Amino acid sequence: MGSLVRLAARNVRRQRLRTAMTLAAIVFGVAGIVLSGGFVHDIFIQLGEALIHSQSGHLQLAKRDFFTLGSRKPDQYVIADPKAVAAAVAALPEVDDAMQRLNFSGLLTNGRSDLAIIGEGLEPEREARLGTFLVLAAGRMLEEKDRYGILLGHGVARALKLEPGDRASLVVNTADGAMNTLDFEVIGVFRSFSKDYDARAVRIPLPAAQELLDSKGANVIVASLKRTRDTERVAGSLAASLGARQLEVKRWDELNDFYAKTVELYDRQFGVLQLIILAMVLLSVTNTVNMTVFERAGEFGTMRALGNRGVDIFALVLVESALLGLIGATAGVILGVLLAWVISAIGIPMPPPPNADIGYTAQIRIVPSVVAGAFAVGVFATTLAAVLPALRVARGNVVDALRQNV
Repeated sequence: MGSLVRLAARNVRRQRLRTAMTLAAIVFGVAGIVLSGGFVHDIFIQLGEALIHSQSGHLQLAKRDFFTLGSRKPDQYVIADPKAVAAAVAALPEVDDAMQRLNFSGLLTNGRSDLAIIGEGLEPEREARLGTFLVLAAGRMLEEKDRYGILLGHGVARALKLEPGDRASLVVNTADGAMNTLDFEVIGVFRSFSKDYDARAVRIPLPAAQELLDSKGANVIVASLKRTRDTERVAGSLAASLGARQLEVKRWDELNDFYAKTVELYDRQFGVLQLIILAMVLLSVTNTVNMTVFERAGEFGTMRALGNRGVDIFALVLVESALLGLIGATAGVILGVLLAWVISAIGIPMPPPPNADIGYTAQIRIVPSVVAGAFAVGVFATTLAAVLPALRVARGNVVDALRQNV
């Protein structure tokens, strides 16, 4: 086996021009997979973090059936002891913070026109730490001192022509059917990742929401984790420990159906790209191997005449291609990783995705599974491309092959 590898390596070095052309195809193909895969994974990560840190947090806990039925009647799904639940969640070592939210819907009026809105009563200080992806279009974030302050989604502020410092009134129905209203001062206007959310959402301090709804509870406990990768494990732990309280736990990816569909879309696109690159490498290497086999027909005929079996010729051609694949895939991975570092240091300005108001700066992430897959594609495609030419030369007629030497 060692002599076969040495002979194959010598043949690879001998065919310098064709070796260089084949290696170029493999290198650029592998580097393309590393770069495109890293770009797609960066989209997944940045999209997920934007959703987590602008709207949903990592985990949400609520009374059973709230996430399916509670949007219409949130007053029927109020957690009676939200502080105790939040404290139990915050006690877990993986949890960075836990906060209460009280959901409501109603009308926001500027004195001239009304707009149907969805609202959240929240804890300003904690939400400010969680909402790092919220972008202020005007004004500032809510603070604890803003007892009757309100944050408006960009679409809400534009529809009602409200700016920081203006006054607006919220009108809602309480749990017992009474109508209640409170006046608020606009503190700021925000943009989140979702344009639809910004078109209807308002945020007020939790005490004001409880006063408005005549309630002392909360609908949702939002958990912010130290590391996103711990989400599933913490969700399982919370579901087991808090199940007796008739609470259910939802992960951020379950709360954002848009994310799962986006991941599925880009995964399929990346799969198609891998197939295209695989086909390109196969065609390039097959062409090169066919030309090499044709030019070396006399050499192979001489080897057969000297007693080498067809299987030996077949193995030699395969080993030569495998060596090319190993060298090209290694160089392609190195080139892809280096380019990823350089591009990530510069950044790729991206426009807002569909249904979003906020652009972002993309990077190329080094994903071990993508790098390993790209390397495997380079080696596999190059070796596979040599199978048919190797079979043909191994089964060829010795006499016809020897005539090529004349």
